[in-house]
Amino acid sequence: MDNNATFNYTYSAGQQAEIKRIREKYAPPPKEEDKMERLRRLDKSVTTPGTIVSLAVGIAGTLILGLGMTCVMVWTTWFFPGILIGAAGIALLLAAWPLYKRVTARRREKLAPEIIRLTDELMQ
Repeated sequence: MDNNATFNYTYSAGQQAEIKRIREKYAPPPKEEDKMERLRRLDKSVTTPGTIVSLAVGIAGTLILGLGMTCVMVWTTWFFPGILIGAAGIALLLAAWPLYKRVTARRREKLAPEIIRLTDELMQ
């Protein structure tokens, strides 16, 4: 054995943070999520479905309104059907916000007991 061998160690906070980020990508996920993480996930899941539905309806309404405008301004033989198509697109656009509120309210109503239970546990 060589008694003259030395151990050198260099610490770099930036390097350690990068190593930790890389390790987290490959490490297996934790078996049990903590209560705060579950609360954050539940809170986010309240608004996500409403956002998706209202975006889909809003985009469809915009496209239908654009089709109606095209019928009126470009295909002049389709003037009156274009007005009806455009009105249908406007109706869909107007329905997007109430639809978001309704879907979100139902989701909030469904998840409220669990969110309240988790917040009570975390505040103790």
